[in-house]
Amino acid sequence: MESIHGHEVLRMMIATDRSQTREGLLESIAERFGADARFHTCAADGMTADELIDFLVARGKFRTVDGGWRVDEGEICDDDG
Repeated sequence: MESIHGHEVLRMMIATDRSQTREGLLESIAERFGADARFHTCAADGMTADELIDFLVARGKFRTVDGGWRVDEGEICDDDG
């Protein structure tokens, strides 16, 4: 199974241009990438969607808006590796 970079999830969120709850984000990820997708970032790999969300929250990639999350675009690194 191919691993998807976490940036793809961040880009998906930016494209929707709305706040997303954890549940809504998990649904969107499953619809876009598949329920069994695995993810990696510059610092971690082999993550489920749930683990990726925890990772992104811990790294400050989201800001809370309207009861959900939006991507803090200033916190996205430039490496797609």
